[in-house]
Amino acid sequence: MIDHVRPAQLSAWFAAAPEGSQPLVLDVREPWELQTASVRADGFELVAIPMGELPARLAELEPARQAQRPIACLCHHGARSLRVASFLQHHGFEHLANITGGIDAWSHESDPAVPRY
Repeated sequence: MIDHVRPAQLSAWFAAAPEGSQPLVLDVREPWELQTASVRADGFELVAIPMGELPARLAELEPARQAQRPIACLCHHGARSLRVASFLQHHGFEHLANITGGIDAWSHESDPAVPRY
């Protein structure tokens, strides 16, 4: 199942994860988007893999799958990240969330210092 979590709810979603598992935010935006606006890793690991590169780089996330780490996917508004979460679910990942509203909502709800574009 893929949970839908607003940026303001992300900490609570991570807190409900299996004990001892470090949460992961998977940013699937393009490099130019990361240069424009990025989140700070605060209580989670941040990994950036553009959506188009994910199939070829899926092995980079394999340790997270094996450890059953919670993975929350992030993009600009939430559409690409939902597709990525579905892809990951199809490949055996279990604890998944789509950050609904993406980095745009992150800027509005969690960190106004993150530029909107």
